[in-house]
Amino acid sequence: MSQDSEHTDTEMPEYLDGKLLVAMPSMSDQRFAKSVIYLCAHSEEGAMGLIINHRADNINFATLLDRLDITTDEKTVMLPPPVANKSVHIGGPVETGRGFVLHSTDYFADNSTLEIDDNMSLTATIDILKAIAGGSGPDRSILALGYAGWSSGQLEDEIQSNGWLHCPADPDLVFDPDIESKYQRALATIGIDPLHLVSDAGHA
Repeated sequence: MSQDSEHTDTEMPEYLDGKLLVAMPSMSDQRFAKSVIYLCAHSEEGAMGLIINHRADNINFATLLDRLDITTDEKTVMLPPPVANKSVHIGGPVETGRGFVLHSTDYFADNSTLEIDDNMSLTATIDILKAIAGGSGPDRSILALGYAGWSSGQLEDEIQSNGWLHCPADPDLVFDPDIESKYQRALATIGIDPLHLVSDAGHA
C-alpha cells in the first residue's frame, strides 16, 4: 500500500508514532469509520493513538471541567468563550472515562508529559486541564476522552489488510478546529481523492 513518496507498497516505517492513520472506506469497525488517528506511541509491544476528527456530543471544555470537579459552575461561566467552548473529542473506545490532551510542546509537566516529537506532546493529568482553564496551558491542544489501542502486531496486521493508510502529521491539520474536513484533508496529503479511493485496495 502506498502511503507516501518515501515508502513502496511493501514498505512501512518500523514504527509510526508521530504519524497519522487514515481509515480506509472498507473499515469494518464503525467506531473508526472515516477516522483520522494521531499515533502517540508505536512499538513492538503495540500502539496507542487518539482520534482527532470525532467530536464528543453534548460536551465541551467547560462541561468537562464540571464533570471532573475541577472548577465550580461560577468559575466555568467566567472562562473565555474560546476556552469554554473548546471541543472535546472521542479519542477512542478504550478507557472512555479518562481524559487525554494532545498538545504543542510549549507545555511540559515533569513525570506526566510524553514528548512524541518536535511538534507534539501528550499529557493525561488533571493539571494540564487546570492550566488550560487558567490560561497557562499549551498554545495548541486537543482534548480527548478515551484512546485507540492495539496489541503487539495488531496494527501492522490491520495496515497489511488495507484497513489503514498512513501519512505525516501536519500540526495545522491535527489542531485545526474544523474537525469535519480532517478526513478529506488527510487523504489529500497522501495525494488521494476520496471519491476515487478503491475500498478494497490499499492504494488509489
